[in-house]
This record gives sequence, structure tokens and C-alpha cells, in this order.
Amino acid sequence: MGSVLLPFVPSCAEMVLEILPTRTAGAAENMAVDFLLLQRYPRESAPRFRHYEWRAPAFTFGYSQKIAFVREQLPPGETFDVCRRPTGGGIVDHRDDWTYALVIPRGHPLEELRATQSYRVIHEALAKTLQAQNVAAMTKTSSAEPPEVAVSPSVTFPSGLPSMGSVPEGVCFQRAELYDVVHEVTGAKIAGAAQKRNKHGLLFQGSVWRPSAGSDSPIDWDRFEAGFGAALAIALDGAAEPVAWPDLAEDEISGLTEQYSSLEWIEHR
Repeated sequence: MGSVLLPFVPSCAEMVLEILPTRTAGAAENMAVDFLLLQRYPRESAPRFRHYEWRAPAFTFGYSQKIAFVREQLPPGETFDVCRRPTGGGIVDHRDDWTYALVIPRGHPLEELRATQSYRVIHEALAKTLQAQNVAAMTKTSSAEPPEVAVSPSVTFPSGLPSMGSVPEGVCFQRAELYDVVHEVTGAKIAGAAQKRNKHGLLFQGSVWRPSAGSDSPIDWDRFEAGFGAALAIALDGAAEPVAWPDLAEDEISGLTEQYSSLEWIEHR
């Protein structure tokens, strides 16, 4: 009888989630670093997590989105740092969000799940972290819209904030999708994310909209960062381990940052 190969699941003693230091950069560099963290692994069995901040007001948008649509959705009369992400998803307003990236190596049990299920696992950890600070957060478990859903004011449309029925697809935080994190009472979207999967593993880029998350009470974001890292590590069957910044080649970072800053990349579609 032939043997059945099962996914390798490391023990808690072996598995760690590397917590990288927080860095601040422009939109193109943030996107470049996230992608390079997927491409370059010093420890192939260790997932990586990082929170990062933005040097200037910024919007990012999904790899497959049309630039004409994106420009139509941006608030008029203002200047933003705008970049196309290596992941999918919609337009994300980073002016008042808490942004993170999680990289899962190829062959890890979470990487082998379907996209919706890995999305669910990560967002359940995020919701639990917010609940620890008395936020009525939950993951959306139905693809149907509830009768009344509050619209998070993350993007100001040229004609003003739309009703839920007129929200265009492709604008994050205006419409909650399956397993997004939402407010249990108001229905407002709190957190969303996008993924990219390749031969190296899975890149998960996520955003928490601070105004929605802090609608119940002020959030201690340092406590949230520590708690979210710990909750993710538990979900990954391991322990959180703060590490030094990885030895990524500076010329590779600058080269990819230049590519992501170019009109050719931004106007790719």
C-alpha cells in the first residue's frame, strides 16, 4: 500500500513567528520591502510579521486594478503617495490606518490552505486582539450584506460619501467582504487584506482602519501590535520572536522601489 504524504507541521518548540522591527517609508519602498520579504528567507520554516508606517499620506491599490478607476476614486485637490501593490484587493487609504504584512513560507500548513481560509485564520486572530481592548470586532461570516451597514469614511468620493448600494467594488473599507473584520454592532469594516501567492510562499498585506477600530474606546496600538503578533503566533502553532531586520540587499530594495515608483508600474493597467 502506498504511503500518504501529509503537510509538515513543526512543533511549537520549532516553529516561530519572526516579529520584525517597525519601519517608516514611502509607499513604493513599503511595497518593495513586503515583496522582497516574500522572495528572500534567512529561515525558511519561519513566517515573518511586520508593522510599518507611512512617510507621507498614501493610497495603495491592487495589482490588477485599472489606473483610470483608481484616479476616479481618490479625493480631489490633494496630493498623495500612490502605488500599485504586488497583491490583489482594492484601493486602501493609509492616511489613518495600521498597516502590516505577514509572509508565510511555501509548504507551511497555512500557506497550503485556500485563500479564503488563510484569510479567516489571520482575521480571527486580529479580531480577538481587538476584543481584548473591548472592541466589538468579529469576522464577517456571510457574503451577503446585512440590512444596514455603516460605511467607513476612508475614501471621500468626488460626489460625496455614497450610500452602501452605490459603493463601487474595488474600494477597500467601503464594502466588507467575506472574513473581513467588521464591527459587530455597526457593521463598519475594521480590517481587510490582500494576498499574493508564488513559488516562495504567501504574502498577506493587511490594513486596520483606526477610526472604525477605535469607535468603542481608544486603542493602545503598541499593545495591539504585541497582542496581534502573539495571537498570530498561536494561530501558526508557535511563538512570537522579535528579530533584527533581515539582511536584504540595499541595491535590490532601491531597485525595486524605483520600479514601484515608476509610471510604468503605477499605470500598468
